[in-house]
Amino acid sequence: MLLWKIFVLFTRVALFSWGGGPASLALMQRESTTALWIPPGGTTLTPWVSPDEFADAVAVGNALPGPIAPQVSAYVGYKMAGLPGAMAAAAGTVLPTTILMLIMVVWFFRIKDSSAVHSMLKGVRPVVVGLLLWTAYDMAYSVFGVGKLGWGGASAAGWDKLLIVFVAFAILTFTRINPVFIIITAAMMGAVAYR
Repeated sequence: MLLWKIFVLFTRVALFSWGGGPASLALMQRESTTALWIPPGGTTLTPWVSPDEFADAVAVGNALPGPIAPQVSAYVGYKMAGLPGAMAAAAGTVLPTTILMLIMVVWFFRIKDSSAVHSMLKGVRPVVVGLLLWTAYDMAYSVFGVGKLGWGGASAAGWDKLLIVFVAFAILTFTRINPVFIIITAAMMGAVAYR
């Protein structure tokens, strides 16, 4: 039953996300941090993952090659039910949309020049940007203590993390360095600086 719930949750995320893997992270985060279960040996309902755990999943997923959505979903699924949970989550993220894409690709070339399709895409694209901004905003709370509750004095204590954000943003904006190298470098620096 748990494997089915994992599959259905990530299928729902995949089918209602627009803009690819990174854009699906906002909905995936909201769903997986608000879904409740009773862990083995536990007695109370707890979220599938905490916001901190979701941020860790995104960090690990960004460090690996390939699409991020199945990687993050596999992380959540593994926490819930081990390897079968990871497989159910990744399958829920990939299979329904792949099947839908195979069906839609046949019809897309018939309607791709439709003004209605163009109008719908113009309305959806800004929403995707908003979803990505919301994900960054929500993750900022777990990284800096900033977000829904305000700064809370974390700006002075978290200046080093803000510096890392701005340096990473500058490198990505002004160079063609692969993000993987930035993540690996940050991980090595973190292993030394935050030990």
